[in-house]
Amino acid sequence: MNDIENVLICGIGAIGAIYANKINEYDSTKLKVLADPVRLEKYTKNPKIFNGNPLNLNYILPDNKDFKADLILIATKFDGLNDVIKNIENFVKKDTIIISLLNGITSEEIIAGKYSWKHTLISYFIGHSAMRKENIITHDGTGIIVFGIKDKTQTDSADIEIVKRYFDKVGIDYKIPEDMLHAYWLKFMLNVSSNQPSAILKMTFGDMQSNKKFMEFSQKIMKEVQSIAQAEGVQNTDKMIDEALAAFNKMIPEGKTSMLQDIEAKRKTEVEMFAGTVIELGKKHNIPTPYNHVLKDMIEIIQEENQNIA
Repeated sequence: MNDIENVLICGIGAIGAIYANKINEYDSTKLKVLADPVRLEKYTKNPKIFNGNPLNLNYILPDNKDFKADLILIATKFDGLNDVIKNIENFVKKDTIIISLLNGITSEEIIAGKYSWKHTLISYFIGHSAMRKENIITHDGTGIIVFGIKDKTQTDSADIEIVKRYFDKVGIDYKIPEDMLHAYWLKFMLNVSSNQPSAILKMTFGDMQSNKKFMEFSQKIMKEVQSIAQAEGVQNTDKMIDEALAAFNKMIPEGKTSMLQDIEAKRKTEVEMFAGTVIELGKKHNIPTPYNHVLKDMIEIIQEENQNIA
């Protein structure tokens, strides 16, 4: 494949809607959005509203066999990933590039388990949080897709240039780090140390940034991730906490983490992808992870209470 034309987006929540809107404005004829029959009816009757405007998208059902994607962007929640992996099967060809915008460090491994690492990139979104309330999504446009290759012996390096050309055409902001694995783990550290405690304490970014005790607590969580990243072979881990703090302090004060928004909306959180992953990797490397054990327990208590109320 020389250039990307046909694109499939899976998930139009807070992050997926940003890129569905961007690509739809560029060329709506080449974009499909995956939906099951229930969601298709829901989106048709009650379209997503992005920055005040209805998102009028071309939806496609999993059983369709007439569309092949050059690029698939996955932006679901973690608990929907296995369904997506199954539902994109008809749209994957031998050179389809897959990019997961899920938080965490495990989604690409799961995707590659089905479709191989050949055209699976590692990536993440970083920028100001999109705010989602029911079907209404607002975002100020500040966001970047950071992407690259986990292992050059397994993934086709030419895919980097192909994606770069497409993002340039569409106007999608991106970054291709020299050390993608370091950047990947850095984002994970930021998520683990801010998403989880913010969801428990119900704090905005500004609340967290201005609270000295919170910032001290956050760095203790970061140290658990730092130790595991080093054990996993990530380079320059000594710089990671300072880098994470610098990125955290650039977040808009009134913004809320995605996990806090999930808690407020009584949705299932991604705690298993954050604390759960840290705990499992801690066991693998015999590294204590007491802060993430407590965070996981507390978030699961809140989730159970929300389910009882609902």
